[in-house]
Amino acid sequence: MLLILYSIFIFFVSIINGAVIPATLENFDQLTKSHSVLIVNFYADWCRFSQLLKPIFEDASEKIGEDVKKNIAFVSVNCEEQPDLAQKYNINKYPTLKIIKFGEVAKREYRGQRTAEAISEFVTKVLKTAIVHLRNEDDLKNKISDKKNAVIAYATSPSKPFETAIKTAGSFIDDCNVYIAFGEWIKNITKQDPKFTFFDHKTGQKTDYEGDHTDIENIKKWITDVCIPLVREITFENAEELTEEGLPFLILFRKPGDTEAEKHFIDAVKRELTDQKPYINALLADGKIFAHPLHHLGKNENDLPLVVIDSFRHMYVFNEFDDIHKKQGKLRQFVLDLHSGKLHREFHYGPETEAPKTYEDVTPTSPPESVFNKLKPSEQRYTVLNKEEL
Repeated sequence: MLLILYSIFIFFVSIINGAVIPATLENFDQLTKSHSVLIVNFYADWCRFSQLLKPIFEDASEKIGEDVKKNIAFVSVNCEEQPDLAQKYNINKYPTLKIIKFGEVAKREYRGQRTAEAISEFVTKVLKTAIVHLRNEDDLKNKISDKKNAVIAYATSPSKPFETAIKTAGSFIDDCNVYIAFGEWIKNITKQDPKFTFFDHKTGQKTDYEGDHTDIENIKKWITDVCIPLVREITFENAEELTEEGLPFLILFRKPGDTEAEKHFIDAVKRELTDQKPYINALLADGKIFAHPLHHLGKNENDLPLVVIDSFRHMYVFNEFDDIHKKQGKLRQFVLDLHSGKLHREFHYGPETEAPKTYEDVTPTSPPESVFNKLKPSEQRYTVLNKEEL
């Protein structure tokens, strides 16, 4: 009994003082419920990078401002002692800093500088920019940014599905701003209560959620679908994160400002590959910034636009870019040929025909090796647990 009381005492003292709270399977859910934002350090004592981060992480917890300290928790998970938590959050490298916002795991983990100042500033910003409250019609007109996509939630009074949906939306703050329009005044705006709307900042168009407003899982799926676009831009800043998703890349390399090629590619992906979202990452890449992968393929800026699949083992080139819009179905077949292994076989043995083919007398060739595989988490920053090739 005394041990339990002591543990509870330490738990609350840690919250008050802003120290790092050791997490277990038993107290983790309570931590997520009692704080708006958690930054969780998943580590192993034997990992030298974990040892280097530990005092920095503790120092960062002390630098949090008094105005936000009660809403933020710095949490540590010893993955050797808590393997169930490590497995639950798919930890494959040490240390990993996960962000949990309103009970939902953020899609993006912290990958910034490992300094106390950078970490404390980051987590404070996460809390302060997570959700914007709209208190009247003027706020609705003036506070919604035209620089970023957004989810706008309307309600006259709280409900469990509404609150859960807001928490879900909050976990996508990197991709979507989240606005809450709450109160009787929304009756002047909409007859639907509650209501969820997606705002596309590029087109200015708004799309309403039309499903069951008590179906929490369906609302979550809708928010995921609208906030994470089918085609994303890859940069050096997000490349590591994208490689960790573990999906092959379907990349359009284009010249800066080539909106026509971009439109043809996005239209083709939307038309032919919506069902392939769980299996491949459709991406846009600036051909000037990513000149090295092009050089690796024997290509340069004059060869753009160019569509390539990087499987993290090899790179495969889509032959004719214009076929994307002139021959519908070609891009889909290109992706399906990756999944079936046909692209790999053809690179080794030449084009396949419908008739059975014998490979005994054919000299194998080797497709260019993956370039983006080298942008995975660096062994200069992490101890990577899974080193198997994708």
